[in-house]
Amino acid sequence: MGDDAPVGRGPIHVSLYMGPKLARLVPQEVVDALLSAQITSTAGERSGFQLAFDLTKKGAIVERLLPEGFFDPKTRVIVTVAVRGTPTVLLDGVIVRQEVGSSNHPGQSTLTVTGEDLTLLMDLEERTDRYPNLAPSQRVERILGKYADYGIDARIIREQIPQPPREQVRVDYQTGTDLQYVNELARANGYTFYLDPGPVPGRSTAFWGPEQRLGQRQHALNVNMDANSTVDQLTFAYDGTAREEPQARVQDPVTRQAPLLSQPDISPLRPPLGLRGSPALKRKTLSGTAKMDEGLAKAEALGRAATSADAVSGSGSLDVTRHGYVLRPRELVGVRGSGITYDGDYYVKSVTHNLRPGSYLQNFTLSREGLIARSGTVRP
Repeated sequence: MGDDAPVGRGPIHVSLYMGPKLARLVPQEVVDALLSAQITSTAGERSGFQLAFDLTKKGAIVERLLPEGFFDPKTRVIVTVAVRGTPTVLLDGVIVRQEVGSSNHPGQSTLTVTGEDLTLLMDLEERTDRYPNLAPSQRVERILGKYADYGIDARIIREQIPQPPREQVRVDYQTGTDLQYVNELARANGYTFYLDPGPVPGRSTAFWGPEQRLGQRQHALNVNMDANSTVDQLTFAYDGTAREEPQARVQDPVTRQAPLLSQPDISPLRPPLGLRGSPALKRKTLSGTAKMDEGLAKAEALGRAATSADAVSGSGSLDVTRHGYVLRPRELVGVRGSGITYDGDYYVKSVTHNLRPGSYLQNFTLSREGLIARSGTVRP
């Protein structure tokens, strides 16, 4: 995009869809008025967005679209971006709030809409439900089936530690919203839950399972490599107190003894990315496990050990026009040029897209459980 080119007309092309449920391409005057777009996606959290529009006097937005409810809360918004002709869906969400800023200075009146991804729909109504004879993954599948009308497909990974339901012993209840309950089940199994928009506008995938730390890496982030650098600065941190060793006990109903469970192996959930893993300096006693079924207690210990494992983090900023690719969150990426200790593969924990006329920047955070790359090469 040139410095004066509006968002959507340059080499990086932005498309905007809006509607009450079935979103359609917005009128051209809305595209022309788009001043900026900021979209944040984080592993295990709801994605959020903020769009700013120019409120020109007597323009279509202020004269017609705004009073007709075009930007009202719960309006669906889809944002796609095409880099080098390859489209990527960045967001599928709904508006939560609108703000109008009026100014005496020409061209400085703005409309700002803020929203969250479609999982917000799962967080609007509290309910009580019971799930007899359904394992955690089956409960999640039943809940997500209610949102298929929004083009949401479910991708559910069966829990690592089997927890066969036994109605005669225990019936699991949901209290609270669907989103709260799905997240609660994810945490109890060391899993994550999020909505992945795309691959085409109007479709998205709700993922419930372990963080995706296997498979093809994204194009490497290069720093301190002169003309080949794609990142201006990368900052890494190693927090020695991040990793915990969970302590869990299960009481034998006959002997009343409550032996300590063995430490769980987290590698099925968190395949190691670093050669030298960080030790657990903290011990955490898990409360309430003594009366649990052994499977539930083991799953909770596994989840706590896995989610606290990432002691190494990195953060930086990326110019997409220089890098040539959109960095995707919740996938793996390689780092080159930061030295032996911190080079190698990382899990992309979060990405914030900042789109303005003339620029497309991404702020990102990375994480892994140890130091030193496990391989001497990364995907270029």
